[in-house]
Amino acid sequence: MLRQAGWQVDACAKLESEGRRPRFCDAFFDLPFARNPFAPQNAKAFAQLKKIMREARYDIIHCHTPVGGLLGRLAAGHARVIYTAHGFHFFGGAPARNWLMYYPIEKMLARKTDILITINEEDFAFARRKLPAKKIVQVHGVGCDAARFAPAADATEKMILRTRLGIPYDAPVLLYAAELSKNKNQALLLEAMPRIREEFPQALLLLVGPDGGAQSNLEQKIAPPAVPKAKRGRRTAERPCYASQVRVLGERGDMPALLAAADVYVASSLREGLPANVMEAMAAALPVVALDNRGHRALVTEDTGFLVQNARQMAEQVCLLLRDKPLRGTLGNAGRARVARHFAQARVLEELRAVYFD
Repeated sequence: MLRQAGWQVDACAKLESEGRRPRFCDAFFDLPFARNPFAPQNAKAFAQLKKIMREARYDIIHCHTPVGGLLGRLAAGHARVIYTAHGFHFFGGAPARNWLMYYPIEKMLARKTDILITINEEDFAFARRKLPAKKIVQVHGVGCDAARFAPAADATEKMILRTRLGIPYDAPVLLYAAELSKNKNQALLLEAMPRIREEFPQALLLLVGPDGGAQSNLEQKIAPPAVPKAKRGRRTAERPCYASQVRVLGERGDMPALLAAADVYVASSLREGLPANVMEAMAAALPVVALDNRGHRALVTEDTGFLVQNARQMAEQVCLLLRDKPLRGTLGNAGRARVARHFAQARVLEELRAVYFD
């Protein structure tokens, strides 16, 4: 949108892989950002960022993520500063350390922020009460191109997709696409799977996404337990075997096909702003069972899925959906309509056009 309007657009980020290099920019700078605000490499990233900004003399600096927002706003100088908060790390129920670390920083930097963009109602209301940015607006996330995530046309197409992906055609399939990390909380889904398999023995959970620090631990839990050596007078605890229940697929480029091949979308993250992965699942007409948090609440309604509090409720609602195919269809179709109505990419671009040009 910006380049079509005649702007030069440059991007700075830590490049995790070549496949993640931004497409729509004139220049890209790979900087050593770290998620921990106090990590030593952020000092190096900050020095490089200041040099880039000083030489290019940008008119607008648009920052994302807590660390990008911190370093970008400190380095921005006299440029107009926009910051998108993709879900504040401090919120009702967040750990005290999040409030102690992130809230004072955001409050201080809000004074250096010309436009603060929030992406859900709860953050918008909080920011208007507590953060002294010059202007605060709400945008409906990053937008979703629903046409990319059209559901499978019929059972035959779904069977063909599953065959191509190596998924049993008759297995109930659950899908979650998110980085493998503590926040995304895939461990809750592992806890729910044995309960689901009691009723649906062939149920399969697909975990899609890059390693965010938890992949090794998850794979250890999923792997078949080693047979322990018998020790006289000592009992060993039995560990569940998830090997036939869960597949870790890593980062993929075929999400539309995976979504079209699934039956139910599950989401277990502890903290969300307005998750694109859930939007895409709803655009693919999948019913959603999600852990209750502000980002999920902004998307999932009683017409499109279920919000749950723990692994037991997750298993119960998934089983309810697997039992009732018409209900899956009703909720999925309502979800697709909700995304098209409220979270379409075209709508978000219009909202951002107003931010940049009004």
